[in-house]
Amino acid sequence: MACVPSHIIQSGNNRQACFFAEQDYQFYLECLGEACERYKVSLHAYVLMTNHVHLLMTPDKADGISSVMQSLGRRYVQYVNFEYRRSGTLSEGRQKSSLVDAEDCLLRCYRYIEMNPVRASMVEHPADYKWSSYRSNPYGDVSEFIKPHSLYLAISGQLEERLASYRDLFLTDINQ
Repeated sequence: MACVPSHIIQSGNNRQACFFAEQDYQFYLECLGEACERYKVSLHAYVLMTNHVHLLMTPDKADGISSVMQSLGRRYVQYVNFEYRRSGTLSEGRQKSSLVDAEDCLLRCYRYIEMNPVRASMVEHPADYKWSSYRSNPYGDVSEFIKPHSLYLAISGQLEERLASYRDLFLTDINQ
C-alpha cells in the first residue's frame, strides 16, 4: 500500500503563539527533521507561522505522521516550557490532517502552505518569509528537511526548468 501525502495543521492553544524567538523556529525545525528521519516521513513543504504550523508530508508507513507529531510535540513543548518558565500545552488538541490527492492537489497544497505568510500580510512575497520551504522548492536552496515529492520532481527532469516552473505557480494572483 502506497502512503498518501497529508496536509497537517497544528494551531496554538486558543490561537496563542507557538514561537517566541528565532531560536524557537530553528529548534522546531531540528526536531521535525529528526522525527521525520526517525519515522521515515518525507517533508515536502512547511511554513511555521507565529501561532500555527502547516506541513505537507508523506509517510513510508501508515503511522509515520502520527509518530512524527507525537515526538515533535513532546520535544518542542518541553523545550518551550523550560525556556520560557511555563507549563502546560502549546497546541490546540490534536493536529488537523487532510489527505492530499497527489495527482490533482499536491502542487496546489505546496502553494497554499508557502503562501500563508503572504495571505496573513506578514510579507509581500513568500521568498521574504524565513520560516518556510519556499526557498528550497522554487530556488533549489539545499534544506536538510525537505524531500521533494515525485510529482514535484516530475515537473521537469531539468533542475532549472523545474525551479522556474514551480516559481511560475506563484505568479498568478499571489493573494490566493
